[in-house]
Amino acid sequence: MVPHLVTALTGPINELEQRILESTPVIERWFRLEWMEHTPPFYTSVDVRNAGFKLAPVDTNLFPGGWNHLTPEMIPLAVQAAMAAIEKICPEAKNLLLVPENTTDSFYLSNLATLQQIFYMAGLNVRVGSLSNDITEPTTKELPGGGTIVLEPLLRSKRRLGLKNFDPCTILLNNDLSAGVPGILEDLHEQYLLPPLHAGWATRRKSTHFKAYEEVAKRFGKLLGMDHWLIHPMFSQCGEVDFNEAQGLECVRSHADALLTKVRRKYKEYGINEKPFVVVKADNGTGGMGIMTVRDAKDIDSLSPQARARMATTQGGRAVSEVIIQEGVLTHERINSAVAEPVVYMMDRYVVGGFYRIHADRGVDENLNAPGSSFVPLAFEQSAQLPQPGAKPGASVPNRFYMYGVIGRLAMLAASYELEATDPDAENYD
Repeated sequence: MVPHLVTALTGPINELEQRILESTPVIERWFRLEWMEHTPPFYTSVDVRNAGFKLAPVDTNLFPGGWNHLTPEMIPLAVQAAMAAIEKICPEAKNLLLVPENTTDSFYLSNLATLQQIFYMAGLNVRVGSLSNDITEPTTKELPGGGTIVLEPLLRSKRRLGLKNFDPCTILLNNDLSAGVPGILEDLHEQYLLPPLHAGWATRRKSTHFKAYEEVAKRFGKLLGMDHWLIHPMFSQCGEVDFNEAQGLECVRSHADALLTKVRRKYKEYGINEKPFVVVKADNGTGGMGIMTVRDAKDIDSLSPQARARMATTQGGRAVSEVIIQEGVLTHERINSAVAEPVVYMMDRYVVGGFYRIHADRGVDENLNAPGSSFVPLAFEQSAQLPQPGAKPGASVPNRFYMYGVIGRLAMLAASYELEATDPDAENYD
């Protein structure tokens, strides 16, 4: 069953939806040509916000967990996409080594088990090698829904990484490297390491990603003859920020004020009767930490010590020294009265599924990736890439999911540009 959405199905988003659906052949050809020039990230998840008048990505994850939230109907799509991805990278591959986060959280381990299942069905022997010093021998962990997963200690030779009696062609990281790059993963020139190390939060910046996304959105807007703002969250960036010491906050305040002014202007242009807001978040890192919603720039000056402390560190206790100030995009999606946002999952260049992140205690202008959030499968009745020609905008679930898939793929393409631009081993793209 597809969750019932109490959402703005009759508002201006339908003009955007209509434009996208009418342009499907143009869009798919454009994506095809882009993927001839650019390599998609190995796998990607994108948080999408549907404001009714605007549909935009607000976060792009290159090491997605949460694969256990996909429905059984989505797994065949993921298996096909995994086959396509592996064929391109290492067609003779037999063994895949999965390197996870350092956690024994049972739901995260269920995510690993789903990834293991997907790649096993794609024709690979898959084993899990842990970076944790606590894993010194093969260790079996119970999973919430029954079943088990085995974590094994990694073995490093001079040029290769593997396990006892297991030499993989390809290493798949499901660890976003928030805590930095472990030495054991460096200089593996004989094996494919996916995603590459520079995709990790040790070096990656959200502002770099959204700069690339802005370029993609402008080109896509020109292709469809529409204002790219309808699919793009405006943003700016501040470095040298220390929330604990209240240093660099003037930069945050002035950028927030300028961005709120720009958003007000756009709202006036489109006759939108909503109060603009911006979201200030750490420029690197994930996990829903180091994030705040700002409706008035003056609020930055009066942050309580508790609020500053919450903003001062991100996942793994890393200090926040750079922030991105991003135009806030409301979400008008609801599931059983709880605020919801779709998360689109992709592997290689294909949309393979997704789910709704919901949070009963959060508002339409707040971050939902926070303690207390839960997940509802976003069950595509048909493939997310199969629109329904002739269906009225807003009336067709596959049409809406096709639209989410388009936005997800635009963010994934931006990630491709971003990885090319930041690759230490390649010349930057023009």
